Amino acid sequence: MTEDRFKDWKPPEFDERGFTKWNWWCQHHQNLKLGIKTDIGAFTYMNAKFGIEIGDYVQVASHCAIYSYSTIDNKKGKVIIKENAKIGSHCVIFPGITIGKNAIIGAGAVVTKDVPDNAVAIGIPAKVVRYID
Repeated sequence: MTEDRFKDWKPPEFDERGFTKWNWWCQHHQNLKLGIKTDIGAFTYMNAKFGIEIGDYVQVASHCAIYSYSTIDNKKGKVIIKENAKIGSHCVIFPGITIGKNAIIGAGAVVTKDVPDNAVAIGIPAKVVRYID
């Protein structure tokens, strides 16, 4: 973790449509819990209808989609992304998923199952390929 990464970090403010000034969007943002010094990339979309909890120092790259509710199959559940996890660009995270502390999700991954602490997961669907010391 780099304490200095966001020396002047402040929680985001949402406009009436759920957008931030950094061009990421969250529907039902009242159900979004962000830890300190999180970094959410531009054009990321979150549906927090059933809750999204993002821990301290998490990085979510641009163009990701995080769903606590899927209107396609009516799945729902809180999404938890634990401290210091890193989510690559263009990832999709489905309802009810937990991504562990220090986990890394490769760009373009589709996360349909929980990812443990210190794991690296890639692919469609995302699979753990190794662990970080």
